[in-house]
Amino acid sequence: MVEPLDLGVEPLENLLYQRHEHVAVLTLDRPERGNSITARMHAGLRAVWEEVRRDPEVRVVVVTGAGERHFCTGADVGALAERGTVAAGSGRLAEEVFYTARQARVWKPMVCALNGLVAAAGLHFVVDADIVVASRTAAITDTHVNVGMIGAVENIGLLQRLPLGAALRLTLVGRDYRMPAQRAYELGLVDELAEPAELLTVAMDLARSIAANSPTAVSLSQQALWGSLELPYSDALERGWEMVKAHRGHPDAREGPRAFVERRPPSWAPPDPVQ
Repeated sequence: MVEPLDLGVEPLENLLYQRHEHVAVLTLDRPERGNSITARMHAGLRAVWEEVRRDPEVRVVVVTGAGERHFCTGADVGALAERGTVAAGSGRLAEEVFYTARQARVWKPMVCALNGLVAAAGLHFVVDADIVVASRTAAITDTHVNVGMIGAVENIGLLQRLPLGAALRLTLVGRDYRMPAQRAYELGLVDELAEPAELLTVAMDLARSIAANSPTAVSLSQQALWGSLELPYSDALERGWEMVKAHRGHPDAREGPRAFVERRPPSWAPPDPVQ
């Protein structure tokens, strides 16, 4: 069942957000401008992630772009040219940037379905995704330096998924280099390739598989793995062990084994809305 949702804010501009049972689909819907992101879209994204956090029925989010040519070509450069500035404020990154679930500190899985070209700020979605599925016709580039901007935030994220040389080539060469989806898959930036007509089906199948699992266990597992990237290995293991111990008393830790033994689908507890 597809459910369009009322986020309780101004109508979303160039964003489509629908729920298919426990899977939400967020579509960047500005194909005539490469699905580039305006300031109003950025505000809409923040509202979407707050809705995802609030709604216990949403367990996974699939993010994709409208059309077949572009997933997201970054911020609207035309608007930047009119303003004469990127309009970055003086606050910390965590106070100003809300493209993705990670940036909004929402611990529900995000599956990225790359339907076409990804550029610049579009890379936020790729580097912060839990799983990246790409059309075989998709490609990845970075155009920050072409328009006099620093490739830093998304590009640092690239280093979590790419070798240093590959991340630097994307960052420094700019629009003259497009990494094909096949190459991105070989390097680990993309997790699965799909034919264009099958992209969303593949992404939705992955999302439904995730959504069938304990929402709390999935969320905490996410936090353990992503958090480990910021810690020395032994410290990450200790943090993970503390999370395992703390979860032992959770209802899902009892329900899962019981359902397995009784050969029935588990009935998971609602997730904590603060996760």
